[in-house]
Amino acid sequence: MRKGRAKKRILLPDPKFGKALITRFVNNIMLDGKKNTAYKIFYDAMDIISSKSTEEDAVVIWEKSLENIMPSVEVRSRRIGGATFQIPQPVREDRKISLGMKWMIGFARKRSEKTMCEKLAAEILAAYREEGATFKKKQDTHKMAEANKAFAHFRF
Repeated sequence: MRKGRAKKRILLPDPKFGKALITRFVNNIMLDGKKNTAYKIFYDAMDIISSKSTEEDAVVIWEKSLENIMPSVEVRSRRIGGATFQIPQPVREDRKISLGMKWMIGFARKRSEKTMCEKLAAEILAAYREEGATFKKKQDTHKMAEANKAFAHFRF
C-alpha cells in the first residue's frame, strides 16, 4: 500500500525582493546546501541585468524570461502493445515552473562566461529576448509534441 502524497512545503519569500518564486529559483541554484552562495549568485546576476538593461526592473526581466521558457506541452512515453509511443500532454503549472527553472540553470552552467552570476545573467537576458539555449529547448519540446500529436488519443 502506498502512502499519501507528500505535502507541499511553503517557501519563505526571499529577503531582498520578497518573492517566494525567487527562493524556489535559488534552491535550484544551490549546491551542497550553500544557500548564501546561491543567493549571492542570484543577486549579483540581478545587479548585472539591471546595469545592462535600463527599460525594466531586473526582477521583472527575470519573471518575463522564466515565462518565455516555460513549456506548455511535453511528450511522455507510453508502452502500448509492444510499441513505445511519445504521447503529447499538457504540463501542469507547477511542473512548468520547475522545468523552466531547471533548464535555465542547467544551460547557464554550460555557458562560457567567467563566473556563475555572469552566466546566469546572460542566460536570463537571452531568454528574455526569446533566444539562447533555454528557449531553443522549449521550442524543441513543443516541436516534438507537435510531431507526435497523432498519438494524442493514447493519452492516459
